[in-house]
Amino acid sequence: MKVICLSDTDNVVSNYMAQLRDAQLQQSRPRFRRNLTRIAQCMAYELSKTLQFSTKDVQTPLATAHVATSDDRIVVGTVLRAGLAFHEGFLQMFDDAEAGFVAAYRVENAEAENQKAGDVEIKLEYLAAPRLDGCTFLLVDPMLATGKSFVTAHKAFLRNGTPAHLHLCAVIASQQGIDYLREQFPSDDVTLWVAAVDPTLNAASYIVPGLGDAGDLCFGEKVSQK
Repeated sequence: MKVICLSDTDNVVSNYMAQLRDAQLQQSRPRFRRNLTRIAQCMAYELSKTLQFSTKDVQTPLATAHVATSDDRIVVGTVLRAGLAFHEGFLQMFDDAEAGFVAAYRVENAEAENQKAGDVEIKLEYLAAPRLDGCTFLLVDPMLATGKSFVTAHKAFLRNGTPAHLHLCAVIASQQGIDYLREQFPSDDVTLWVAAVDPTLNAASYIVPGLGDAGDLCFGEKVSQK
């Protein structure tokens, strides 16, 4: 698996990341969602450079123009609910893309103080997606903590076919999550795109320093179901 981190070079994504992480600025949900969307737009632009293009003829009012446009059939697959604002940025850039969704969530351990970082169980409850055979598939989720949500979601989407190309897209990834995905996706045909890499997970498997719970920051704190 190839890893491309947008923060390896100085660019405007760093400004959006600084705002996402700032505990004071996080109090504005619209601003938080907008920054996730803007990061996705930047990431989609960089990712577009890997697509297949061919030249087409476009008739202007004056003459025929020869324009290179992408030929990939793109499907954007998103993990609910935190992925929605991130997902929107990719659809704004790839406006002909199809979309798929899975609901995957971590099972909270009541004895979290006794569990190790990365020791979480992921449950899948919902899948809605088009056929994936031969497409360029973008699996997007803002937070790559343990990596298990990505793997669980990917396996679920494969029920609908096998993509030709796979891109995993996250805003913040833990190094542990990246290492786990390298084990699960050893092929160089898979690319992981991230805006930042953080060094550790805490005992509850949240990324540190991270930014907190992206879903709650986007949409409000959820009520835990016992």
